[in-house]
Amino acid sequence: MIKRRNKIKLKEKYFKQNGGLLLKQQLTTFDGSVDTRKLFNSKELDKATDHFNIDRILGQGGQGTVYKGMLADGRIVAVKKSKAVDKAKLQEFINEVVILSQINHRNVVKLLGCCLETEVPLLVYEFIQNGTLFHYLHDQNENLPFTWDMRLRIAIEIAGALSYLHSSASIPIYHRDIKTSNILLDDKYRAKVADFGTSRSIPIDDTHLTTKVQGTLGYFDPDYFQSNQFTDKSDIYSFGVVLVELLTGQKPIFSTMTEEGRSLASYFINSMEENKVCDILDAQVKLGKEEEIMVMANLAIRCLNLQGKQRPTMREVAMELERIRTLEKNNSVQPGAGNLVYWDQELFEAWDGSTSTGSTFNSTSTPSTDTKPLLF
Repeated sequence: MIKRRNKIKLKEKYFKQNGGLLLKQQLTTFDGSVDTRKLFNSKELDKATDHFNIDRILGQGGQGTVYKGMLADGRIVAVKKSKAVDKAKLQEFINEVVILSQINHRNVVKLLGCCLETEVPLLVYEFIQNGTLFHYLHDQNENLPFTWDMRLRIAIEIAGALSYLHSSASIPIYHRDIKTSNILLDDKYRAKVADFGTSRSIPIDDTHLTTKVQGTLGYFDPDYFQSNQFTDKSDIYSFGVVLVELLTGQKPIFSTMTEEGRSLASYFINSMEENKVCDILDAQVKLGKEEEIMVMANLAIRCLNLQGKQRPTMREVAMELERIRTLEKNNSVQPGAGNLVYWDQELFEAWDGSTSTGSTFNSTSTPSTDTKPLLF
């Protein structure tokens, strides 16, 4: 009885330590009751993952380890076991649970619930079978060509999810960490936007979020860096980098001897200005229709505009990508987006230099398994 009582007390301690009271308050439904389906107990998750067996590990990153598990009802899930949680990380954890609890979109990863009874918090997601878009772009499998049609469809799905977050959710949500390693692919290779730890809900009357500058090297919005004001257009800049990755198959930061520390965004813009974009397109992309490819390339340029106000909205981006699907029927290009917009060359070169791996900015974020998040 003493051991059982101590065990209960320890679970209560962890629950409070992991922000359980705050989370319960924020997950309370309008009728005053808590949605208990989102709160798992430690015993069922321990059993689901075979006591967090190393053979069940799906991946490891800066925020924790993800295990494959099977619940008592037969559902296959992904259980993320967080690393040691300080107050800042705890806020990210609670934030992700609250935000994902508000979202219901086919191209956003579904959070099934969480567990707060353990030493570190556990998040339970739907199981996404085929890993990250980053993996498929940069470690391509010859047995599964990553075709132009697949890339276009995935771009449309991501844009649709972000458009929903920005303008169709009950409260606008800025993701704040759009990158290919945060895009998962399911069993049919449909895109699922994931990792909402740094996301924020924005009151409808507000146009930006003033915050400590945070982002991932290569995807970082230069306008946000200068102003400390994160807007919906900052997500659009990051999405522009994702479009360029889909087009070129290149990583967001070059690591070759001749291009060390140079951003893919700047390299792509230079190639467009010099009419050499075909030289850097991925081999699979070159097999697609030229007019479709150039519409996406032009759209990427607009998303990467140095001035955030000059970028399109996410809804406009989604509509533009959808229009590409009609090009084959119409046999004509109708970009509907106006002329190409390039960065001022001096500012462009200055920004390109500031994102090099030799930057004097300090990184205090924990690096992920692919690119290194920077907290300036």
